[in-house]
Amino acid sequence: MCVVCDQRMLGRRDVLGLAGMGLVAGATGLFSQPAMASGNTTSVTADQALEKLKAGNARYVSNPQLCVADLTNNRATVAKGQAPWASFVSCADSRVPPELLFGGVGLGELFVSRNAGNMVDTATMGTLEYGAEHLGVPLIVVLGHERCGAVAAAVEVFKTGAKLPGSIGPMVKPIVPAVKAISKKEGDMVDNAVRENARRTAEKIKTQSPIIAHLIKAGKVKVVAARYDLDDGKVEFFA
Repeated sequence: MCVVCDQRMLGRRDVLGLAGMGLVAGATGLFSQPAMASGNTTSVTADQALEKLKAGNARYVSNPQLCVADLTNNRATVAKGQAPWASFVSCADSRVPPELLFGGVGLGELFVSRNAGNMVDTATMGTLEYGAEHLGVPLIVVLGHERCGAVAAAVEVFKTGAKLPGSIGPMVKPIVPAVKAISKKEGDMVDNAVRENARRTAEKIKTQSPIIAHLIKAGKVKVVAARYDLDDGKVEFFA
């Protein structure tokens, strides 16, 4: 939750405006806090982190407001170190800022990597490993969303063999196997692919990172997939 400095409340449009002005905390400051890597990490467990996210999203859905944050004091508090309790691989879509979708999470609480299609490349995997190993982040969430443009593009590539310009084609290519996997499933093809893509990304994190696999085996890290609904604001978590 944010730090309240007065009782004035903001509506959803104002909240998203704050995100555009820089409230959203990205995965910044990597390797800049050696003191935090030495053991001063969050005491929140993976299950507690997941419950915090679910409760925050419920607040966002039922009463989408954000207290005015005392950002100066909040910034000063986390300036010398961070102890985030959840990491995110989220789509770059401007409508899907994790810090706001979960009830107004403050500076220093989430460790976020964003790209179109919520995929994991070398840089993103390294970021997640740093968060888990050095910052002690117990929960990793892969957050897909309704009507994802990158997934829709992958569906088009699968169905028609479309050639996408520039680096967009190579970016979308890793999503195509998820589309192929659900191609005969009933229902909306894009939405089915969004879910499958999030699951596959979560599985890749679990199995292709020796660091994270070791932490999962030790019971220190949990990886989950999720889908955000653009229309009703709800986040659904799934394996």
